[in-house]
Amino acid sequence: MTAPTQRPKVTEREARQTAEAARERDWHKPSFAKELFLGRFRLDLVHPHPLPADEDVRRGEAFLATLRAFCETRIDGARIEREARIPDETIAGLKEIGALGMKIDPAYGGLGLTQLYYNRALALVGSASPAVGALLSAHQSIGVPQPLKLFGTQEQKDAFLPRLARTDLSAFLLTEPDVGSDPARLATAAVPDGDAYVLDGVKLWTTNGVVADLLVVMARVPVSEGHPGGITAFVVEADAPGITVEHRNAFMGLRGLENGVTRFHGVRVPAAHRIGPEGAGLKIALTTLNTGRLSLPAACAGAAKWCLRIAREWSAVREQWGKPVARHEAVGTKISFIAATAFALEAVVDLASQLADEDRNDIRIEAALAKLYGSEKAWLIADELVQIRGGRGYETADSLAARGERAVPAEQLLRDLRINRIFEGSTEIMHLLIAREAVDAHLSVAGDLIDPDTSLADKARAGARAGGFYARWLPGLVAGQGQLPRSYAEFGDLAAHLRYVERTSRKLARSTFYAMSRWRGRMELKQAFLGRIVDIGAELFAMSAACVRAELLRTTTDHGREAHQLADAFCRQARLRVDDLFTHLWSNTDDLDRRVADGVLAGRYTWLEEGIVDPGDDGPWIADATPGPSTRENVHRRIP
Repeated sequence: MTAPTQRPKVTEREARQTAEAARERDWHKPSFAKELFLGRFRLDLVHPHPLPADEDVRRGEAFLATLRAFCETRIDGARIEREARIPDETIAGLKEIGALGMKIDPAYGGLGLTQLYYNRALALVGSASPAVGALLSAHQSIGVPQPLKLFGTQEQKDAFLPRLARTDLSAFLLTEPDVGSDPARLATAAVPDGDAYVLDGVKLWTTNGVVADLLVVMARVPVSEGHPGGITAFVVEADAPGITVEHRNAFMGLRGLENGVTRFHGVRVPAAHRIGPEGAGLKIALTTLNTGRLSLPAACAGAAKWCLRIAREWSAVREQWGKPVARHEAVGTKISFIAATAFALEAVVDLASQLADEDRNDIRIEAALAKLYGSEKAWLIADELVQIRGGRGYETADSLAARGERAVPAEQLLRDLRINRIFEGSTEIMHLLIAREAVDAHLSVAGDLIDPDTSLADKARAGARAGGFYARWLPGLVAGQGQLPRSYAEFGDLAAHLRYVERTSRKLARSTFYAMSRWRGRMELKQAFLGRIVDIGAELFAMSAACVRAELLRTTTDHGREAHQLADAFCRQARLRVDDLFTHLWSNTDDLDRRVADGVLAGRYTWLEEGIVDPGDDGPWIADATPGPSTRENVHRRIP
């Protein structure tokens, strides 16, 4: 049986309620980043820098050696870019070395790598081919293995994890043609029918969907007798009758990405393949992303390292006006930014990864900050590399090679990295998500005070709770360790930066409190302000990670002096950005920008668009996703 699928009509409030219900609301473990936004600099939560166990190091380093040899001999990044697909033999080779099971427990045939070594593996393979890195990340970070690990039954783990560890690729299907970051409007239906569900709908941007063997599909179960309904997660066989991959999408970058459009028509899925209870789909997706998001900044850190290498080698041999371009200050400042930021990106990823492995802290904010910060900064690093390379940075690697120069794919990296600011939560959505978590403590005690629908009695109770909380919290924002000249002295020349982080975290908390007092229920509409708050927190987190990592390297390696120098440079650069962000919290053009945007939408500036032609066609902005049988050829391909 099937039922017609109609796009749910939801109000703005209903959409927010859906997102809120999917949040993990409780904080059972401490969080460095959460405390940072509250003005409490808990350095003890990240210092001394946590370290992996010896056996984890042995297993991880052994696989990295195998993977490095594979990347050097069996991944042809130029071919993948040229042919716009990952060769079957490359994917088959990844299966042979166990790369599909990096995060899967050895009991199911996987390698059982820690998050730290998994991310290092992704950085390594992503440097050989970002498309291959994306394939492995989509398979394990958000594909079937992680939701099963966290929420699957033992029967599901026994049935699927051995396949996923060695032979089967997986994909995650949530987005629809008219549904992105607003899942309340999800339309793909899963109608109960005996001991199964029948799926109907269309999914867009299904990374790995073109080659996947198993899918995680988010679909809406209608409310009925015995069925609470709601957005629910299912494991689906990709070759089940009624599934058609209708199109393989092509993109500006990541040209080898196996990403498509998938249609479900009357697809029967056994009830035993449902992950978790009905209605838990979004919570499963968000929980999976708590650590799954770390794979993306890992790739960004790897890209930053490559940019540093190319910038160093090129700038030393390219001469202008009698000396290497690196010796000119205009270029030298760019190289310093690349080096310092590459150090910080690796510090952020390694710290967050090791915190995830130890499982002592709640890292949902740290992982989100790593994704936000890594994607934004890696893009800037790649852009600076292209500028340093000049015309050669804009020229393709194939063209460079054809005329006898080193094939440096700088322009490709710029294109490949651009999607990271959109993947797994756009920068704008990450700002809102992190801001929501950052003000969670305030909303927990004072949320009813600013909610217009709350009764007077509830507001009175909320006022009493808020009074007690703020009586304890606000005095702690007045003074702290950051004002004592000898604080954090064990960090040597970096101590001043940690004192700055401590002082600034309290200033950040005061600014947030003032904004909530000023705007109350309208605070959620101040998205530009919230974005700056989050960006300040991201810089402070990165500064902390850089200092902690530099101190670790000082005590455990021969690179301590150089690490301190890089951390010092990064922190000085970051402090300038933070000071600028604080200035723009209150001195900005937000209100004017909103009026101009309203004017654009109202058509008051259409005269400004005259004198051009539009090279696009007049097709629909959003493709029709009406449920029904497919009329297109199935472009799904199985990897031998």
